[in-house]
Amino acid sequence: MAKKAAEKDSKKSKKDDKKLTKAKEEKKTDKKPAKAAKEDKKKDKAKEKKADKKEAAKEEKKKKKEEESEKTLEEQLEEELTDEEIENFQIEKVDMEKLTNRVCLFLANYDDGIVQSELWKKFKLTSRDGSRLALKLERMGIIMREKILENKRWTYVLKIKKTPVSTDSIENAPCLVCPVEQKCSLDGEVSPRTCQWIEEWTINDLSKPKKKKEQ
Repeated sequence: MAKKAAEKDSKKSKKDDKKLTKAKEEKKTDKKPAKAAKEDKKKDKAKEKKADKKEAAKEEKKKKKEEESEKTLEEQLEEELTDEEIENFQIEKVDMEKLTNRVCLFLANYDDGIVQSELWKKFKLTSRDGSRLALKLERMGIIMREKILENKRWTYVLKIKKTPVSTDSIENAPCLVCPVEQKCSLDGEVSPRTCQWIEEWTINDLSKPKKKKEQ
């Protein structure tokens, strides 16, 4: 009787051991998919993060390209050239002082300014030379530039700020080389009121055909 009871307990114990082993194996098996899923989730997250970085870099590159395309030629030149290069700008075989005076006298006719491309056409200048000249005149305080959007492109309207002094009105005036200039005064023995040289110069100047005003 006792032997049968012992065998019964032994069988029960083995059965319990089998159940325990099976439960452990099932638990272990359950852990594997969970762990794998966690790893997969981690990998997916890393891939997503990498994709976001790539997309952000792409957007940044696109934005930079758009900003560069929106830059005017003047802005690009200001980045490329030094202040000295801008201020000392010269066009080969061109009298820069004469050109500056002509440009400024032309601009003086436009109170609201003129789009620079029209100005460069008038003086037969390339966009690059015209833009560099505009920068130079702005640095000299002669003109001011106003940035505007025209035909979906940024450009500038140029306005006169200070008209250079023209010497045309006193060209060949006898007073500049007068041998008795030191004795000249309104009430003196030598006077512009009675000066024969001034009278002759005035008559000659009035008889010259007038230059057409540039438009």
